[in-house]
Amino acid sequence: MTISETPKNNKLMPRRLMSSLFVSSSKTLSSSYSFPSSHSSTPSTPTHKFFQSMMEENIENAESIISKWDPNSSSYTKVTSLFHHNREEAKEFLKSVKDLWRAMHFLISENSTSPKLTLAQNLMQIAMKRLEKEFYQILCKNRDHLDPESAPVWSTGGSSNSDGEDEVRADDFEIAVESITKVERLSAISVTDLKSIAECMIHSGYGKECMNIYNIIRKSIVDEGLYHLGIEKFRSSQIHKMNREDLEHVIKKWMNAIKIAVRRLFNGERVLCDHVFSASETVRESCFSEITKEGAINVFRFPELIAKSKHSLDKIFQLMELYGAISELWPEIELIFDFESTSAIKLQALSSLLLLGDSTRTILSEFESTIQKDSSRNPVFGGGIHPLTQSAMTYISSLADYNLILSKIIGDGPPSATSPLPESYFEIPTMDNGQTPSVSVLLAWLILVLLCKLDSKAELYKDVSLSYLFLANNLHFIVEKVCTTNLNYLLGNDWVLKHAKKVKQYARNYESMAWTKVFSALPGKTSPAITPEMAKECFRKFNAAFEEAYRKQTSWLVQDGKLRDELKVSIAKKLVPVYQAFFDMYLVMQSGEKNLELLVRFSPDDLGNYLSDLFRGTSTSGSSTSTSSLQMGGCLPR
Repeated sequence: MTISETPKNNKLMPRRLMSSLFVSSSKTLSSSYSFPSSHSSTPSTPTHKFFQSMMEENIENAESIISKWDPNSSSYTKVTSLFHHNREEAKEFLKSVKDLWRAMHFLISENSTSPKLTLAQNLMQIAMKRLEKEFYQILCKNRDHLDPESAPVWSTGGSSNSDGEDEVRADDFEIAVESITKVERLSAISVTDLKSIAECMIHSGYGKECMNIYNIIRKSIVDEGLYHLGIEKFRSSQIHKMNREDLEHVIKKWMNAIKIAVRRLFNGERVLCDHVFSASETVRESCFSEITKEGAINVFRFPELIAKSKHSLDKIFQLMELYGAISELWPEIELIFDFESTSAIKLQALSSLLLLGDSTRTILSEFESTIQKDSSRNPVFGGGIHPLTQSAMTYISSLADYNLILSKIIGDGPPSATSPLPESYFEIPTMDNGQTPSVSVLLAWLILVLLCKLDSKAELYKDVSLSYLFLANNLHFIVEKVCTTNLNYLLGNDWVLKHAKKVKQYARNYESMAWTKVFSALPGKTSPAITPEMAKECFRKFNAAFEEAYRKQTSWLVQDGKLRDELKVSIAKKLVPVYQAFFDMYLVMQSGEKNLELLVRFSPDDLGNYLSDLFRGTSTSGSSTSTSSLQMGGCLPR
């Protein structure tokens, strides 16, 4: 049965498998045992005779109970389970088989021609046929009770006695599971019965037959479990042809299934297998490997197929999620599949882990290259936020959400000879050992690459003051993105403060360049008194400079309201008081001037209204809050 096929008619399965499983009835003595072939030369003694008599009595006692439960002796024994019918009698049956084995061992070495030996051999074959039937029935009838989720209960049974005695510890289990539900109690008792039968069959030389039954039934359960978890078997060509939505769907199914598959299905099978076949490490390794190998390799191969498929920048988050899932489960994977025969499973999981890491690092490199190679030559309208800034910071902040996984991926990669960051850039958090976290270095470097690219974008503006406004806008956006995401934790407060200061520096540079003509049109505080004619010229220059600055800057854009207000307030604080002083001192000189409203076009209050229109990216045709002309009555002091 393949993983992609759902088992059907589970209730009918036992009938279909009966003929293929029970093949031990024709097993001969020579093929089952390895006894000494030579007769003992020890003289007959009273002790020897007593021991021989005891062995023959063991055969007679075994004949009584084994014959009673011969599957072919009556219709009653064909349909009745020994272990379900009478647990004490089941315990006696197992003890009789062990005694029978000892008697056969004695006779083959002491009297290989004894007719009792032939009888013992026939009884052993009947007993093994019965135990095969019981083993098969318990496995099939308790499929639901032996669900891998019951693993913690199975482990309460303990191991076999040191002297090799096989016992059905029903009483012990009744005590151990007193507070457990009925289903869990049935599971524990069933596992103990399976363990007792397996130990008896292995001890008697019928381990192969026991394993065959166990492997067929339990593998079908594992395959069915994987199917219901949504685990499918894909080829690389199928993954390559999937569209984005389909690929996301199968990855999501795998992510939902992987923890259940490892922690419940595979771990449950390991615990059950270890318990049932505690008598033989070789047998339990062989069974567990046979049952889980195909399904587990398919489970852990899926991420490798994803890692090998075509790359895109957005795919990195799927790769990191897959990496995180396997990385988290890796200690359990190592523990569950620690047999040599299951090493291929661990190698497959490790291969997927390494390829996911390699692909993630490759995409990170491609992302950096994408920033550096951005070739757009059109300046952003009004010096606003560049699309590259928005997309890159969204991507980088999303990477920060995966910082723990990303840290592992970076750590697993090849070490870099030198840091790509300048020494002055390491104002980011350090670990206890004084080193900078690798993921912090990576993200800081990607932001630095972006900032360098934005510097080149600023050069596209012909107006130098607008280029500084562009830089202030974009760096402010980056700082805000850092402050409101996990980047704040990774880059630290020092990084934020440093770049916030740089935003203010860009803003000062913008003010200096954009408002120089306006400020220079007014006489300074230390300038000597000027004549009415000179004052008139100052008014004219101020009008022209302010109108030009206003006309340009109403079309410029500052999207962040806080930054926009800070810029307006800063300009107003520098401009309005100086103009107010000039206005108060020299307006009286112009009282006799005709068309005074054309000469003195702005009152100090008007400046604030006009400044409120700046940085909204709107047209300059007018303003709802500004006054386009100055009424004389509103200017003259009262």
